[in-house]
Amino acid sequence: MSNRLEACLNISDLRKYAKTKLPRPIYTFLENGSDDEYSVDNNSRAFDQLQLKPRVLRDVSSIDTRTTIMGQKVDWPVILAPTGQSRMFHHEGELAVARAAHDSGMLYSLSTFSTLDLETVAQETPGPKMFQIYVLTDHGLNDAIIERCRAAGYDALCLTVDTMVGGNREQVIRSGMTLPPKLTPMMAMQFAARPVWLWHYLTKAPWSLANLSSSPSMQKDKGSSLAKYLSGLMEHKLTWDHAAHMIKKWNGPFAVKGIHSVEDAKHAVDIGATCIMISNHGGRQLDTTPAPIELVAEIRAAVGDKIDVIVDGGIRRGTHVIKALAMGATACSIGRPYLYGLACGGQAGVARALQLLRAEIVRDMTLVGCGSLRDISPDILRRTRENFPQLDY
Repeated sequence: MSNRLEACLNISDLRKYAKTKLPRPIYTFLENGSDDEYSVDNNSRAFDQLQLKPRVLRDVSSIDTRTTIMGQKVDWPVILAPTGQSRMFHHEGELAVARAAHDSGMLYSLSTFSTLDLETVAQETPGPKMFQIYVLTDHGLNDAIIERCRAAGYDALCLTVDTMVGGNREQVIRSGMTLPPKLTPMMAMQFAARPVWLWHYLTKAPWSLANLSSSPSMQKDKGSSLAKYLSGLMEHKLTWDHAAHMIKKWNGPFAVKGIHSVEDAKHAVDIGATCIMISNHGGRQLDTTPAPIELVAEIRAAVGDKIDVIVDGGIRRGTHVIKALAMGATACSIGRPYLYGLACGGQAGVARALQLLRAEIVRDMTLVGCGSLRDISPDILRRTRENFPQLDY
């Protein structure tokens, strides 16, 4: 590990370091959200509405962070969220993330829009894996991807349901960012300011949607920009029937990602989902939505304890994870934190991000008086604002 990575002591440090490694348009694409970016900021800020009340004089000589998520035994209660086009941030891309996840005993989620095909990732990394899917307009392609995941040995599927259209990411538009990036005069100057990134961009194989590259629609639109292709790829008439079909076809652990309400959470359970991922897509889709942490208690109370509930969004500290678990979450999901690490140093950078967050969780569990995840309960929380519901489940 480089001295610069070792000098990063938290996720915020990695974020600052990543900004020095990425061209400005790429960093803007990673960091910014939609509209006024209320949701981006509130996702983390909402954790400040909860305080931790330590329980003292408890035996915390041994801390056990092991748990089960989506039927998979993992070493700690955080999963790596699916993020498309990971090679945008570092040339090692998805393999770097999947390998770091395996080394850390975590569940890794591969995106449909990854730059490496799902079979290669499955072959190269033996750890537990979930594949994230969308409902595409080509329904035959949807079924084919599910069968490919089954054949490749994926342990779970995750359906993202909040991307019928792209969010209004104004800062990204202003930056001149396109998919894939084009070397216009303005972009070329930004890329030239990060020569190491530019070197790998120019000398490595071009980015592609590896999981879709052989599909008839991709071949037909080969000359189109990636952004244009994606805009016509997503099913805009998305309904619960689509989700129910995928759940039935997969017939295994299945998460619905993008849930914001008790009503939708109950519906997901009714059609056979085994996991709810409370997520506003990192503030990149609809702005002014509640932070996922603000919804955990009411959704957990509605669905009971027979289904996994994952908080996806705003996790930057070990205390955030502990607060989410105390509110009733099974686990948390991170995206930007590990992408900061990826941008900083490939697999080593991702490993550093995971090392820092995991160490914080262990330290904070010790200080709060919880020797295992079973000890984390609503009793260790104190609300500082009234918009959190009573914890009466």
